[in-house]
Amino acid sequence: MKPLAKHLQDIIEQEYPTFSDDEFMRRRKLFDACMAERGVTCTVVCASERVGAAVHWFTGWPTSHDAVIIVRPDEQPILYVNHYNHVPLAKRMGRLTDVRWGGPNTLDTALEEMKKLGETGKNIGVIGKLTTNQHKKLEDAASDLIDMNADYSRQRWIKSEEELDWLRIGAYYSDVAVEAIPANLKLGMNEHELGAAVENSYKPFGMQNRTHYFLINNMEDDGYCVPRQHGSMRPIAKGDVIAVEMSAEFWSYAGQVLRTFTVGCDPTPLYKDLHDVGMAAYHAICNVLKPGCRPEEIIEAASVIEDAGFSVWDDLVHGYGGGYLPPVLGSKSRSILPVPDMTLEAGMCLVVQPNVITTDNKAGIQTGEMMLITETGCERMHDYPQGLQRIDP
Repeated sequence: MKPLAKHLQDIIEQEYPTFSDDEFMRRRKLFDACMAERGVTCTVVCASERVGAAVHWFTGWPTSHDAVIIVRPDEQPILYVNHYNHVPLAKRMGRLTDVRWGGPNTLDTALEEMKKLGETGKNIGVIGKLTTNQHKKLEDAASDLIDMNADYSRQRWIKSEEELDWLRIGAYYSDVAVEAIPANLKLGMNEHELGAAVENSYKPFGMQNRTHYFLINNMEDDGYCVPRQHGSMRPIAKGDVIAVEMSAEFWSYAGQVLRTFTVGCDPTPLYKDLHDVGMAAYHAICNVLKPGCRPEEIIEAASVIEDAGFSVWDDLVHGYGGGYLPPVLGSKSRSILPVPDMTLEAGMCLVVQPNVITTDNKAGIQTGEMMLITETGCERMHDYPQGLQRIDP
């Protein structure tokens, strides 16, 4: 692979990579406008156990154990961090943010501050996944609790130039992760060992694992049709097919690339057909991706899958970059969510990933990657070569 662009390498080499002050102010002004539209003067953002990208988006702090933010228009966010020993680093990483210890109960501490600020007894916005207890406390403190998750998610659809740089870093190291498979695969290794080789390819550069999902079948036998979320002790053997979904994450900004390999032999006719249809669907979808495109057009473009007598199990397309975003689409033969009423806009990122499978769900492949919607169409965010590849360990 070609080296990472210098300006992206410079970002990685910061002690703790961060966005500019202008970028944080851009985000906050966007959300201030949302609060004004919803009649909210204070929003509480909750995250825990490293889950919840909103805290990082508002403040630059990637949640460790438990974090609560008080967001108010034209004010610095107040970030409460639960573990006292995490506060020094949160102060180091938080940008334009008032970082405080959250005390024995982070939300209780935040609610006490909101009372002092005169924000209780009013409409209170909420972002994040709440426990029943947290929801009850916020409900008791508010005249009305306003769910702002969709408003926040909408702000993540269109990426800024700085965010695109971070996504390009995630995409680059996701490609590195895929490259590690043919470079390290040995007959007899299990899926955990293969996963360790994948993670070791990007860990030294500050990336974290978002996903390394494997589908590993013997091509002559019945097997899985979609990559699995947990590895197994199954040994890899000649005659296997390996379909992968890889996402290396750079401080909550991940790429996503999907590829299929055969081990020690050429694909069987079935797997060749599955992959050929997958690539046809990928190109058909990419041909319609542009500003103004509607989800129905994407589904129609992918009908080459059903025309060939196949289906999909995984999403056909989903929005990406700062979360699992709309549109989340299946194909004509696999529709489990309502088709959203929306159009694509320049600056959106989508993962195009036709997981073409047999209709008995006993075989499947993966192909595709994250794409950026441009003013005139779409462009690849990944450089790893496309196509079905053979590995000869």
